[in-house]
Amino acid sequence: MKRCPTCNRTYTDLSLNFCLEDGTPLTGDVPGVDPNATIRYPPARDTAEPPPTEIYRPATAPPPPRPAPPPQPQPQQWAPTPTQPPRKKSNAVWWILGGLAALVVIGVGLVVMIIALASLSSDTNRNLNANANTNRNSNVTANVNANAPNANASTTPTGSFVDDFSEKKWNVGTSQFGRMWYDNGEYHMSSKPQMFIVMYAPSDDYGTENATVKVTARSVDGSVPSDGFGLLVHGGSSKAKKIEDYVLLIYPGDEPQYQIIMHKDGTQSELVPRTKSTAIHSGSSPNELEVRIKGLELSFYANGQYLTKITDSANYRRGRAGFYTSDTTDVAFDNLEIDR
Repeated sequence: MKRCPTCNRTYTDLSLNFCLEDGTPLTGDVPGVDPNATIRYPPARDTAEPPPTEIYRPATAPPPPRPAPPPQPQPQQWAPTPTQPPRKKSNAVWWILGGLAALVVIGVGLVVMIIALASLSSDTNRNLNANANTNRNSNVTANVNANAPNANASTTPTGSFVDDFSEKKWNVGTSQFGRMWYDNGEYHMSSKPQMFIVMYAPSDDYGTENATVKVTARSVDGSVPSDGFGLLVHGGSSKAKKIEDYVLLIYPGDEPQYQIIMHKDGTQSELVPRTKSTAIHSGSSPNELEVRIKGLELSFYANGQYLTKITDSANYRRGRAGFYTSDTTDVAFDNLEIDR
């Protein structure tokens, strides 16, 4: 038997080593019991609370030995870099200089030859131009894709002329400057981005000397080209085959504007700056553009309302009607009238 020396409880299970009541280690043999001896009972224990918790702390193992520090690297010894022996001068530099001199001589000879050929070509062109016969059907190559009349033509048609664009008389197609086409009884023009395009009428029947010229023009989608669109008069070509004309441009935006420009030997200049006008319809609404010509005086109208006037200082006087537009906006023209 085993007993607890603290509470004197005895246990017949020899496999127990600790008291089940207070955890005290049990002792081995129990002395004989004196039946006449007074048995002392321990005071009653309060079993309302569990026995105190024992914290188990296992024995900590000694830390492993620190590894021996690595051996310190031996400082490297510095030795000066052996110097290269000086190179011997080569004779190749003289060959290079000689080659360059030869190239210079050859280049000078080529330049002289080119100048001589250019002079011969220039003389030939002058002779050809002197014999050329410039007429009203000369083809203008700068920003125009139509046969432009000679500004000095002497014949002028008389009477009234109307083109409702039901017949395809004007040039159509695509050029390096833009596109022209017929659609639904209207003549359409669209320029390349950041460019403008001019189209002159196809024949002298569209002459504008001492005439009143009208046309209806509209932006198909309501957008406004950066350089406007509109009606031109006195269209012709210079001796250098460059465009020459006067143009009434409109900008039908939220605050509509008009502008008068002139082409002289292919160069565009502004005669009347952009000016606001309530006479011009905005958006995609059609606008009737009109130019009244009397001698050297040109008066400009929009939808029957007077805008401004200029003097034909370039003395164009004659020429054909035509159209102008810029950027990629699709502009449609209709009902061209010329009264003389």
